[in-house]
Parts: sequence; structure tokens; C-alpha cells
Amino acid sequence: MRLSPTPRAVLLALLPLPLIVLWPHWWTLLLAAVGVLAVVLGDAQAAPSPRALTVRREAPLQVRLGTTATGRLLVTNPGPRTAELELRDAWNPTAGLDTQRTRLTVPPQERRAVPQTFTPTRRGEHSSRALVISSRGPLGVGRRSAPVQAPGRMLALHPFGARRHLPSRVQRLREIEGLAAIHQRGQGTEFDSLRDFVDGDDVRSIDWRATARRRSVVVRTWRPERDRHVLIVVDTSRTGAARLGEGTRLDAAFDAALLLTALAGQAGDRVDLLCIDRIPHRSVVGSSRTTVLHDVVAATAAVHPALVETDWELAAAAVAERTRKGSLVVLLTPIEESAMHGVLLPVAARIAQDHQLLVASVADPALGALAAGRGDAEQVYLAAAAEQARADRDGVGRALERAGAHVVDADPEHAPQDLADAYLALKAAGRL
Repeated sequence: MRLSPTPRAVLLALLPLPLIVLWPHWWTLLLAAVGVLAVVLGDAQAAPSPRALTVRREAPLQVRLGTTATGRLLVTNPGPRTAELELRDAWNPTAGLDTQRTRLTVPPQERRAVPQTFTPTRRGEHSSRALVISSRGPLGVGRRSAPVQAPGRMLALHPFGARRHLPSRVQRLREIEGLAAIHQRGQGTEFDSLRDFVDGDDVRSIDWRATARRRSVVVRTWRPERDRHVLIVVDTSRTGAARLGEGTRLDAAFDAALLLTALAGQAGDRVDLLCIDRIPHRSVVGSSRTTVLHDVVAATAAVHPALVETDWELAAAAVAERTRKGSLVVLLTPIEESAMHGVLLPVAARIAQDHQLLVASVADPALGALAAGRGDAEQVYLAAAAEQARADRDGVGRALERAGAHVVDADPEHAPQDLADAYLALKAAGRL
């Protein structure tokens, strides 16, 4: 409990000023100071105790980044006197609380609500570090302050801006599934039905027993297997902290991962997600198709880049532990030349031997702007450096393709839909 003066105490301190002017002496000044201090302390002691108040918090548990949520503080005064209060709710600044300081009057034996509005500006966990309540005395010159136990926590979720591309990709998925059910045959497909043979059908799909019974040539039709396993591995190392436009590279990677999760769920595939750098972080394993998207959004909300390099051998071991042969493994990581050769490239080659491998990278759109500069000598040098960086990325992409991976390299605006299109292309080709 802390006792302190209020701004009104300045007016109280001015009252003995004429006395000091008329009798300028040290004892006069001392007497005035002691008098003012006694009044302030007495008024503070007469204030209702903040710890006697009952405070209950109603804060939103989750809010999507870029949207607004509401909550409130319910303050109950069980005492016999009216409580003149000032509340300071110390949320971290990125929680976006509209106001942290509030004045409130609570009559005896009554309760009052303090409405709050949150508009978070940063993805992740937000919390109130302290709720401090100050109670003013009857004269308003002294107050008692004390922290009150009313913890508040809120999770700001990824905005998932790529959601708008989901309907068109789902429509394309349905078209692929319809065509595959008519024509597709081969390893990794499921039997669908029998129909009469037509020109262009593969003779290997003829069902001879059914043909003998019907006395007409009958072929089997196949449909793509459902319940395929998709493992998304997100690189959360230092490279994810790079600012690309309004967000980070990791934010764009999560946007792509969420779109792929939603699309694969619509296709009937099982999706798991792993965030990794030097150690495995948040993961989503075994979620149902109806809850996997929500689980991935919640799990990735509090994941931020770590200023370390990724241990790709650890990532390869995690892939081997969580998958069976023939799964789709998606690595969301920048294809940087320095990190690729001798580190990721051999790991990608090993993964591609047993699985379909997609390597998705979020490119820096600033490289394109720099490469177009021709205004002066400095811009020409920057353009040459940007072109060299793009050429290096292209070379790394070709090396990954030779190792058996499918590579997607796009800017943050197009990376989610390009990754989804690559997944659909594998579906259309019968590889999933």
C-alpha cells in the first residue's frame, strides 16, 4: 500500500503562503509543511482501501489481428463509503487497449463496470502486467494506491488474409477430384466404380471378371486417395524476422501454411504442422479435419522468429518421426544460398526419396524494385546486386528441383496461392 498526494494537494500547499510571507521564518515554513503533510496523510488514510475492493476481469481470450474486441473490469465496493478511484491497467502497448487510465466512482455496496476496447497490433500473447487502483480521500488531496490481483491474458491470432483465395482453390480441387474419378489409374489411388470401356482408356484398367460376366468390356475407375498425410514444417529461425512490406517473412509463411491447411482439409487429407529452428517449437499433430485450421491458427499465434540458425538435421529427424512413406512434406523456408548448400540441400534430397517434397520460400519484393533502378550510378549498382541475389535464388531453386523437390518462390502477396496451386498440381498429376 502506498500513500501519495494528488494534484489537488498543490492547492493545499498554497494556502499557508500568506502566513509565510507575513512571518518569514524557518519555523513558519516548517509549521506549514508539517500541516500540509499531516492533512495529505490524514486524507490518504481516510480513503477506502483498494485491497478491500473486489475486481473481476472480463477480457477477450482471442482476437484476430486487425480486428477489435471488447472487455470490461467489474469493480465492487463492499465498504460503507463511496470510493473515488483511478484505475491503471498496464497492458503491453501492442495489445491496443484504448485507454489505460480510468476514473471511477463506486457507491457503497454497489458495482461499476469499466468498458475496454482492444485492437492488437502484434500477433501473439498479450497480458496485463499489473492493475493498480488509487483511492482518493474525502478532501481529494491524498490517495492510497495498491496493486490488485486481476490477471488478464489475450491471444492475438494471425489475420489469415489469404482466406479470400480459398473458395477458388476449393472449386479447382473439386474439378480435379471429378476428373480423376473418371480417368485416373495407378499406384496411390482408390477404386471407385466400373463402367464400359471407351476409346482412350488404358487397357490395363480392364476388369476381366466383370467383362466376362457382362459380356462387354468393362474398366475400373479410380479416385485419388483421401486421408493423405501432409506435414508442414515452418522455419522459425532468424530469416523469418526479415521485414517484407507490412509484416515479417514468418507472418507470410504462416499465411501460406494456413491456406494450405484449409485446402488440404477440404481434400480430406490429414495435416500436421511443426515449427522448428534449433529446437522443435509449437506443433499440431493429430487434429481432426474440422478443427485442424483452428488448432494451427491458435498454435502459431505466439510463435516468433528466433535469432538462431535452423538445425535441418533435427528437422529431418522430426519429419522421419512424424510421417510415413509417401506423405507430402512442405518446408516453408527462405532459399538462401548461404543456408542451402551443405545444410538444407542434402536433407531435402533425403526427404524427397521417401516423400513428395514442396519447398516454399517467401521472396523479398524489394529486390524487384531495386533491380529496376537505372536513375544514377548508385541505383545501377543496387540493381546489379539485386539481380545477382535473384540469380542466386534461382540457382538454389534449380538445385532443390534436381534433388527431387518442387519449389515455390514468390513474394508475400502471391506465396499462399502459389503454394496452394502447387498442392493442386500434385493432386491433378496423381502424386497425392
